[in-house]
Amino acid sequence: MSSTYGDWFKAQREAAGLTQQKLAEAAIMTRSHIAHIETGRRTPSKEDARRLDRALNTGDVLSSFLPGDDRTVAEHFETARQLEQQATMIREYAQTFVPGILQTERYAHEVLSSAFPQPTPSERDKNVVTRLERAKILNDSQNPVVWALLDEAVLRRPVGGPEVMAEQIAHLIKLMENGRIRVHVLPYTLGVHNLMGAMLTLMWFEDQPPAAYSEGTATGKLFDSPSLVEVLQSRYDLALSDALPLKESLAFLRATVKEYQHHD
Repeated sequence: MSSTYGDWFKAQREAAGLTQQKLAEAAIMTRSHIAHIETGRRTPSKEDARRLDRALNTGDVLSSFLPGDDRTVAEHFETARQLEQQATMIREYAQTFVPGILQTERYAHEVLSSAFPQPTPSERDKNVVTRLERAKILNDSQNPVVWALLDEAVLRRPVGGPEVMAEQIAHLIKLMENGRIRVHVLPYTLGVHNLMGAMLTLMWFEDQPPAAYSEGTATGKLFDSPSLVEVLQSRYDLALSDALPLKESLAFLRATVKEYQHHD
């Protein structure tokens, strides 16, 4: 996100004599999200920006001049995308594709080109850029903490062909070796497991309750009911307990890369 936007926003807050916490309370947001916007690490949603405009009496400036406002994501995913940028911990379960924040550019290009009728080159490129922008949360060496639970099908389906898959899995391996993420594999030999049916993202935050997002074909839903989120967390934990341990998962990924490289 442009630092100019964050700098101007910070100047308006300070001119109003408000601390980050006071502004967060007035705009019904979290203090950490305010801080991230000011440093340029996060972009407020349109609704967040409207509340900030009201709290700071800045008309519609913050909501009208959002940086990157021409990016495109599915409508059902927009709120989850905003939460993803604020999360301190993210746990992903994927059964078909590598999770968006872990995708390489070429892998994302293939996934986003699979629709029929196909998007225009311009639409596709915007979608790829948006997906890569989401992945920038991994540029921070520690926050958010990211766990990925991958069904073996994610690794076996040759999205884009052997070369693209080898590159994608090598990217996961590098992130694991650097200690940035943990990846656990649910092998075919496990059979039926507790998360089969849809992808799942669990998110925790510094100063708000956890949330969950589940997505199927052309649909998605955000869950913030504490009882339901707890149920989904328990299902994730159960599936994780059946997955390969970290070292075995890493060995599995390395072997899979070699298979794709040999095939190529």
